Amino acid sequence: MPVNKNLFIAHRWFDAFNAHNLEQLLALYDDNAEHFSPKLKIRKPETDGLIKGKNALRDWWQDAFDRLPTLNYKVTSLTGNENRVFMEYIRKVESEEDMLVAEVLEIKDGKIVFSRVYHG
Repeated sequence: MPVNKNLFIAHRWFDAFNAHNLEQLLALYDDNAEHFSPKLKIRKPETDGLIKGKNALRDWWQDAFDRLPTLNYKVTSLTGNENRVFMEYIRKVESEEDMLVAEVLEIKDGKIVFSRVYHG
């Protein structure tokens, strides 16, 4: 898949996330996608930071959107190649300090198959 297609997926990801549109966000993922996040380790220690499948992703993000109605990501950098996009953004939540975040999306056949979050 060309790099620009993967960057397009990343832009669609931010649009869906910032609109808190769970179905549009999930549509970008493979059914068996995996997601790793330090926040998962803290909020759901039993996962050891890793969740698998769209149902787990749905539960995770729905909880975040419900708890943090002002949650929003401001893109600072996107870099892509034929099978991955490296995203840098600022996590913004009203009454919380901004957080620098990096996230890698691994993309296969036009769908996100794995994502990993890093906090600055």
